[in-house]
Amino acid sequence: MFPSYDVIVVGAGHAGCEAAAAAANMGSRVLLVTMNMQTIAQMSCNPAMGGIAKGQIVREIDALGGYSGIVTDQSMIQFRMLNRSKGPAMWSPRTQNDRMLFATKWREALEQTPNVDFYQDMVKGLLVKDGKCYGVITGLGHEIKAKSVVLTNGTFLNGVMHIGDKQFGGGRVAEKAATGITEQLVSLGFESDRLKTGTPPRIDGRSLDYSKMEEQKGDEEITGFSYLDVEKIKPEQQRSCWITYTSAEVHEALKTGFDRSPMFQGRIQGVGPRYCPSIEDKINRFAERERHQLFVEPEGWNTVEIYVNGFSTSLPEDVQYKALQMVPGFENCRMFRPGYAIEYDYFPPTQLQFSLETKQVQNLFFAGQINGTTGYEEAACQGLIAGMNAHLKASGQPPFVLKRSEAYIGVLIDDLINKGTEEPYRMFTSRAEFRTLLRQDNADLRLTEKSYRLGLASQERIEKVQQKQEGVAKVKSILKELPLDPEDINHHLEEKNSALLTQRQRAWQILLRPGMDILSMKNRVQKIANALESFSAEILEQAEIQIKYEVYIEKENELVKKMSQLEDLVIPEAFDYTKLVSLSSEARQKFNKIRPRTLGQASRISGVNPSDVQILMVYMGR
Repeated sequence: MFPSYDVIVVGAGHAGCEAAAAAANMGSRVLLVTMNMQTIAQMSCNPAMGGIAKGQIVREIDALGGYSGIVTDQSMIQFRMLNRSKGPAMWSPRTQNDRMLFATKWREALEQTPNVDFYQDMVKGLLVKDGKCYGVITGLGHEIKAKSVVLTNGTFLNGVMHIGDKQFGGGRVAEKAATGITEQLVSLGFESDRLKTGTPPRIDGRSLDYSKMEEQKGDEEITGFSYLDVEKIKPEQQRSCWITYTSAEVHEALKTGFDRSPMFQGRIQGVGPRYCPSIEDKINRFAERERHQLFVEPEGWNTVEIYVNGFSTSLPEDVQYKALQMVPGFENCRMFRPGYAIEYDYFPPTQLQFSLETKQVQNLFFAGQINGTTGYEEAACQGLIAGMNAHLKASGQPPFVLKRSEAYIGVLIDDLINKGTEEPYRMFTSRAEFRTLLRQDNADLRLTEKSYRLGLASQERIEKVQQKQEGVAKVKSILKELPLDPEDINHHLEEKNSALLTQRQRAWQILLRPGMDILSMKNRVQKIANALESFSAEILEQAEIQIKYEVYIEKENELVKKMSQLEDLVIPEAFDYTKLVSLSSEARQKFNKIRPRTLGQASRISGVNPSDVQILMVYMGR
């Protein structure tokens, strides 16, 4: 019934969809196995993409030839560029999306991708022999063979949902859990553990009083995520989100359910996300705060369903409802379904190689929440990398690995493998030491050529990148050479409260002044408008960033060079750390467990001191 595949992807969430698309677009014959064909690419929690650091990841996925950016742009109902008041390294795109349209566009994209087959069934086990995975076993008893297998099981591995004192098996509301895989992997020597995540109640938007809330509109300019020319909504078509707040009264109402809380009563063993806590966790941890912000977010164009961001909870349903009705604007609210918590199995990611292939079993790759991450974006980028590497492994090619200095994706995977995680891992800009280099605006310049060489990024993408590079170089050259006399620009300098010219200056020097920007100079200074007439806003912005932050970019590049010297010092695979009696016992234990490939990787392992790295360096030098 089934042919032999190059790559089988288990699970069709954000990680699974990107993995299947990447492997297929690189030339592999792919089978995507999902328990429910109707929930491909479902936004299980918030119908939104991007945000702080996450927006950079989506742009990197797009630059590499993934689909998340395109699908997000096609299904957005609101766009905002966060942190515009800060420097470009902090700018982070975010969209509110139509939940159903997002899933529809993803499925369409996969169905239009040659080499992707679909099958609806639960995968209950893996085909493993002599330490190599060669396929899967489904719930219906089918043995399907493949050269590589990617597991992207999300929250479905032995998933248990909690609402108050009720608990029931499942991987998502109204969907059953997946069983069998954890038990088999543990028998093969894998270490597993439990994590927890949660979701807020969904509300009927027709029952809300928006006059009591603060309106949050989208940006007047929509740049989106994809570097390709994807058709997007017009700014005036955007749906608004809204902001309201809890109160001391709301908190007291919620506390009445604490004695039935699965979290406080110990029925939930898994650790929840530190940076996205439940409302009861917030009240408990931040007892001094009298209110917490809630974001009231529409779920799509043609639905009245509302997502109450900030009110994630697993308290009893009656307590949730009573407390919500005390929130301004929610006095007459009607609940579609209550919030709930979900516990699920994950596998500490120190058991992976940088390609996301497991160390214990060859040809087996993990991506997404199975690795302990939280968030669509974190899952999608892992799926992309796992899919690329599953194809490369199946075709006998070396793996594709991104460094910390090349992408937020590289930071994420490096963190997971070197430090592991005991709580759901979420990406932040602060995790990246080279964030001036890793901006959302230049992901295409950083990554597209790498992906194109591997056969994933399209010809259209690489041509756009080359045009952008050429355009930026020309704009920088023009601004360096263009002379401006006082009469050319003093009227604009006066508007900007900047010192007037008394003699000729180059346009470049004026752009470096605080408060000056290239678009307003082009709009208000005829000489600049004439010189830059043929260049797009994207090229002008990129040129401005490179000019204004040149010194900072050079400093970070120097730091990257210094750090890369440690990355070039390769540690032999069979290195015996027990010989190094001078190492701390913790370092010896961590080195033996993680088996770092380079001194650079060894230096980033949690619990390893600089002195341990020095000892290792001296010994290797000998």
